[in-house]
Amino acid sequence: MQQDTKRGLTLIAPPLVYALALLAGPLAAIVVFSFWTQDYLTIDRTLTLANYREALTDPIYRTIMARSLWISGAVTVITVILAFPVAYYVSFRVRPDRKSLWLFLITIPFWTSYLLRIFLWKVILGYNGVLNSSLTGLGIIDEPLTFILYNANAVIITLSHAFAPFAILPIFVALEKIDRSLLEASRDLGEGAVTTFLRVTLPLAAPGVVAALLIVFIPTVGDYVTPAQVGGPGGLMIANMIQTQFLGLNNAPMGATLAVIAMALVTIIALATVWIARRLAGGR
Repeated sequence: MQQDTKRGLTLIAPPLVYALALLAGPLAAIVVFSFWTQDYLTIDRTLTLANYREALTDPIYRTIMARSLWISGAVTVITVILAFPVAYYVSFRVRPDRKSLWLFLITIPFWTSYLLRIFLWKVILGYNGVLNSSLTGLGIIDEPLTFILYNANAVIITLSHAFAPFAILPIFVALEKIDRSLLEASRDLGEGAVTTFLRVTLPLAAPGVVAALLIVFIPTVGDYVTPAQVGGPGGLMIANMIQTQFLGLNNAPMGATLAVIAMALVTIIALATVWIARRLAGGR
């Protein structure tokens, strides 16, 4: 038994060391940097909490962080709500021999560059873009809409489209695992389609929904490219401020501090989401 254990540890040791070097190492460096200060090119390695005090008390940082969480939350809710019907249709309405084709079509956006998709949304949402030109041509509006680009609305729309496949796939997997005989039993007991969905299908699909929530929320908080391209001054997020601190203001410790705070907030929200989901599941 001990020999098997040693053999197993020997097998996992190289990838474990590799993972620690590439993941834990940079994270540890960011945390250490956050307790230092910098005066242009000179870094003071004296440990201090000054960066955290400034980040938590400065209204600019708090506003940007709150905006980042709000945008990511809105993107997550919209994406999951729109993704669930698609996943449900593919799982329950598409013939088994056609499901692979549908999944293939869902992943087609991954074939193109993420940056290219953002530029396409700029073309669609622009002042003289596809959307405004179509609405003006149809006589629905008299002048182009100005609230759909270079603000938080544009960031939400673009991110919701970009992360839709990430929400559809885990929900689809959860729906596929549902035993169809349970749905038949519910109908045999006199439950209607809506009641069966609310009391059987939705609770059993909850793990996929929770996974979709986390998969969408976590990366969107730290998204940098989308706010930079379509956000404008009112749509910038915390990642843009971190980039400014590192490269624009040459203040790496403050950028590291903002990164640590963002990671901490995302971790707390993710753990709270999982805890609430487990509580709800246990309550049933």
